[in-house]
Amino acid sequence: MSLKNILFVTLVVLFIQKSLAQRNYDDYNRIGITGGLTLFDISTSDLTTEQGQGFEGGFTTRGSFRGPFDLIFGISFFNNSIGVKGSVGANGTGDTQSIKYQIQAAQIGFLGSYNIVKHHLSLEFGPILNVNGKMKLDSDRYQDYILEGYTALRAQDIQDVNPINFRVAGGLTAGFKSFRVSALYQYGLTNMLGKLNDKGFEKTSFKGNSSTLIFSGTLYF
Repeated sequence: MSLKNILFVTLVVLFIQKSLAQRNYDDYNRIGITGGLTLFDISTSDLTTEQGQGFEGGFTTRGSFRGPFDLIFGISFFNNSIGVKGSVGANGTGDTQSIKYQIQAAQIGFLGSYNIVKHHLSLEFGPILNVNGKMKLDSDRYQDYILEGYTALRAQDIQDVNPINFRVAGGLTAGFKSFRVSALYQYGLTNMLGKLNDKGFEKTSFKGNSSTLIFSGTLYF
């Protein structure tokens, strides 16, 4: 999905969200700027991974929908990191490292929010569309390291991951009308490592699902 398509979807969903919010008697409808920290990992038995830290930035809208429910739409940009264990030689021989990778991504989220305390405390849940680039090595120095558990699979071989991933999210938000903090967990439904299965590697059944914890703050206008 190109950036042009992401922006088009963004405008369409913003229009729908705005229309739905205006149907409600409560005129609460805010636009906000979001920033936060991420803890990213891939849940897989095919690689030895280490959770990495990253950051997000973006914007969101929150509007009253019906009864105790709000609707939230947002588009965010992420820079995530992850470590994958590898060594100079096969099967852990030689210098062993947690090899660092960076993954840049854009997300579109359309969440429902159940207000435990109106405008102050809510549970949030819904689907996420994640569009990401390659899982790029932090340093070319490690490109020929052999990944743990393999005899020939190199660190540079696993950079081409699936670019489009669908996720489900759930979390808690607390604060005020103008500022909120949140903790949100995202789990990937798509096999993020699926593109590795047609590369002719020694293993042909790679499977991994993204796992992301996001701590963020949102300033509403």
